[in-house]
Amino acid sequence: MPFMLESDAISGKQATATATINGRVEELFYAKSIEATIEKNKVDVPVLGRTNTPQRSAGWKGSGTLTVYYVTSVFRQLMWSYIQTGQDFWFDLHITNEQPGSASGKQSVVLKGCNLDSIIATKFDATSDDMLDEEMPFTFNGYDLLDQFNTITGA
Repeated sequence: MPFMLESDAISGKQATATATINGRVEELFYAKSIEATIEKNKVDVPVLGRTNTPQRSAGWKGSGTLTVYYVTSVFRQLMWSYIQTGQDFWFDLHITNEQPGSASGKQSVVLKGCNLDSIIATKFDATSDDMLDEEMPFTFNGYDLLDQFNTITGA
């Protein structure tokens, strides 16, 4: 039975991330984490003669959370502009995972049409020694898999 080599594991610390906002690329070097999920929308398809209720896919929705250190006003500025004008904003997130020395290679994903659900308008915590951060939930409407991990063979 083959085993995964520890050298093929991917460290999240090696990732890179950018946001393309109005044609401008913002390096997200201040990001702590991102997790994006694609959820299939399913509908019931009752079938005569079956005791269960099968389902089939009828679309999808994408959502996620971007957590960053509280050191940028980029997203607060976008939300402020939305509040002032009513004109919403969308951006793309490009995330690459690659671990030097891993046989798995790299994976690059673009989340398209990201739209923030909420941001923190302002924040402080005088009782904590932790650095300030903020979680920004978002939705997205497109997904591209630009690079895929290699198939690892183990040892």
